[in-house]
Amino acid sequence: MLDKLASVEAQYNYLMGLIADPAVQADAQAYRTHTKTLSELQELVDAYRSLKSLEEQLAQARELVAGGDADMAALAREELADLEPRHATLLEHVKFLLIPKDPNDAKNVVLEVRGGTGGEEAALFAAELFRMYARYAERQGWRFEVMSTSDADAGGMKEGIATIEGKQVYSHLKYESGVHRVQRVPATEASGRIHTSTATVAVLPEAEEVDIQINDKDLRIDTFCSSGPGGQSVNTTYSAVRITHIPTGTVVSQQDEKSQIKNRAKAMKVLRSRLYEMEMRKQQDAIAKDRKSQVGTGERSEKIRTYNFPQSRITDHRVNFTTHQLGGAMDGDLHELIDQVTTFYRSELLKDASRTEAVDA
Repeated sequence: MLDKLASVEAQYNYLMGLIADPAVQADAQAYRTHTKTLSELQELVDAYRSLKSLEEQLAQARELVAGGDADMAALAREELADLEPRHATLLEHVKFLLIPKDPNDAKNVVLEVRGGTGGEEAALFAAELFRMYARYAERQGWRFEVMSTSDADAGGMKEGIATIEGKQVYSHLKYESGVHRVQRVPATEASGRIHTSTATVAVLPEAEEVDIQINDKDLRIDTFCSSGPGGQSVNTTYSAVRITHIPTGTVVSQQDEKSQIKNRAKAMKVLRSRLYEMEMRKQQDAIAKDRKSQVGTGERSEKIRTYNFPQSRITDHRVNFTTHQLGGAMDGDLHELIDQVTTFYRSELLKDASRTEAVDA
């Protein structure tokens, strides 16, 4: 591991020298490529340098402990008590940084929220989840754009689709995919009985044309009149678009824009991301076939999280973590929940890497 880290640092130093070269600075493409690589290596190199510094301090403290001066040895032991936990934590962090990154982590996402079982309550909960992620995106400084919504008759939403654009969006939200369960007393429940409903969340990495190639012959595109509020163009112009990907049967509809061209572009963005995720899941399923749990995406067949309103409690069942800050979470303060889940999957990745190293050895 240390040899690999030293090699990464040497590459970093080499690239730093390159971008200082006037000839490289004059070549815009080469300069962008090298600065991008430097940016990707920066966190690992900084961590490695901090690790080396800590190890030097540890060596000096241990030398003083072994020396003959009792007062200096006592001071050194106190220093070791502080340095050793920091070293262990930093070492784990460095090991994680050495694991190959998920190529989708830096991507924007397509977020899809749908009401599940529970009728009107499920639709209301889906709308609240959709707002929760919108508020979280706002707190993160991301751009949240609603692509389409389908309102339920009694309030709430049957389905909401949005794109979220910003820095490392998928890396933050990729474990949110799954079935979210709510437990609360509906406003229409006179006896005060708690009902259980569900909504599903899908977080799809936004796919570019280079990620997924779609043949025109595989698409059936239908146009129809928009429905719902929208002014004079509603029910008079064929601006709404429905695209069917024939090989997979995937259907995407879009009608929010008055322009058929804009609706088609939005629908293709959602379709491309859905097909990309299907391919990604096939690869992950093949990799995870003999593993206890799938790492890289939430299992949608299981309830990943429960929101209990009477007790103001949220429990993430994958990591056995509970918080009583339900109000803040529903208003977009998801940092603690997301950090807990990310830490869990990060430790799973480290275990897998350790097992692989043991087998290779």
